[in-house]
Amino acid sequence: MSTDRFADYGRPRRVDGGLRARSARGAIGRSWWSRRFLEVLESFALGTRLTRGRSYARAGQVLRLDIAPGRVSAEVQGSRPRPYEVSIALSPFPAALWTRIEEELAGQAFFSARLLAGDLPDELEELFVAAGAPLFPARVEELTQRCNCPDFAVPCKHLAATFYLLAEAFDADPFELLHWRGRSRAALLDQLRARRAEATGAPVPPPEPSTLDVSPSVVDAAPVGTARALTGLSAIPMAAALDRFWSPPVPLPDRPPRLATGPDLLLRQLGPPAPSIGGPGLLERLRRAYRAFGPADR
Repeated sequence: MSTDRFADYGRPRRVDGGLRARSARGAIGRSWWSRRFLEVLESFALGTRLTRGRSYARAGQVLRLDIAPGRVSAEVQGSRPRPYEVSIALSPFPAALWTRIEEELAGQAFFSARLLAGDLPDELEELFVAAGAPLFPARVEELTQRCNCPDFAVPCKHLAATFYLLAEAFDADPFELLHWRGRSRAALLDQLRARRAEATGAPVPPPEPSTLDVSPSVVDAAPVGTARALTGLSAIPMAAALDRFWSPPVPLPDRPPRLATGPDLLLRQLGPPAPSIGGPGLLERLRRAYRAFGPADR
């Protein structure tokens, strides 16, 4: 059955308090991880279908967006009275694979410091690929997309709107990408602190208090930088804390780290080509070509 019959099914019902995309025009996604996520989706020849949901994302038609290990679920208001139920599944990494990734991250002070400071460096993608755990899906079949609307297109505009809001969720908190892949921010950072402390012989810091039962709208951002280094010192008499007051939150490396990066890093820095010469799809084809013709040991 042709999906065109649903193109003019009716104007979506106006809603108040929906999740509205911050971008009012142009591209959606500001950080490398959100742009990379959308580039991957567009490389699956979903570009034209994705644009169907951009107006929904900007109009606030997405009522709810929840990210859990392996699954993103959402409610999107369309033209019918009842909102449509949307889910996007992507297999989380097994526990053993996460253990190997955490060992790799803890073994490189550069990654540990950036992650503990609340940042996901773009070189992180290379590390995950090298560990056999690509952050982003390699094929569209890895994504299980479901919506209970009558449109047979995949993605429909309700799924597409969810993809855009998901990309902006990665902008707001990059650790949500890792959460989707099976490891929450608190669990990952606790493991990194414990492994770094074990490697250096330093005392293991207490885990961060859980915020799972607190509304995200009233949760303060986790401390970063100097604030993270001072966490827990307020309850200790100053005289007893002087010996570690100026200590870094993680041990500093003996020398600047050297990262083995491939041509993908340069492609990400340059940004997607203009639509007239192929747009993001050309970028993905170049990335695959560089990998195919690059050194065999990469």
